Amino acid sequence: MMRSGAMQQKRMTLPAGVSQRDVGQLYDRLARAYDVWGRATESRARARSLEQADVRNGEHVLEVAVGTGLAFVEIVRRNPEGRNVGIDLSEGMLSRACRRVRAAGYRNFELSVGSALDIKEPDGSFDLVLNNYMFDLLDERDWPRVLDEFHRVLKPGGRLVLINMTFGETPGSGIYERIYRFEPRLVGGCRGVQLAPVLERNGFAVLSREYFQQLWFPSEVILAGRRE
Repeated sequence: MMRSGAMQQKRMTLPAGVSQRDVGQLYDRLARAYDVWGRATESRARARSLEQADVRNGEHVLEVAVGTGLAFVEIVRRNPEGRNVGIDLSEGMLSRACRRVRAAGYRNFELSVGSALDIKEPDGSFDLVLNNYMFDLLDERDWPRVLDEFHRVLKPGGRLVLINMTFGETPGSGIYERIYRFEPRLVGGCRGVQLAPVLERNGFAVLSREYFQQLWFPSEVILAGRRE
């Protein structure tokens, strides 16, 4: 893990290689094998995101793009008296997330199919929003709209924690970009992004950005606060 400042030198983001209408079906197919990938390449960044989230019992917490529940089960464990909500475009991923959380013995959660572009929750509903490995799938033109939704559903002073695939900073980390350029679906449609400057322009104050690399896969973990 390397710490880095909130503002990074701008690099060109590649176009989104998988349309939003196809993401759900793609991840339905990937759901069975996703946990292997997630533990091999994302587990350190995910663990750090949960530290940064600092989930407090009794809070209202939303995870967008909940996947197979690798982070969500821990959110529910830490927040037995709060509200725990997760949404995802993929029914296959959500099914696995639900089984994971129920197998751990928890019932205080809500999971449903939903889009970050149109979150079906009232304004100011959540103390904390988490979002892992989604902006690296989205068309860059949709980023402000999603951040507007995050800003809308957060309470004043609410916290936002993001993990994204980012641009590699050390030898070997460029392999995933090369694979993406060849065929985006081979890496789940994910490509490198840098969200800190975008957050600053769209209603958030970036408090920290940290870089992680695991099996050469580069991730950024960002902690931000909702500005008024």
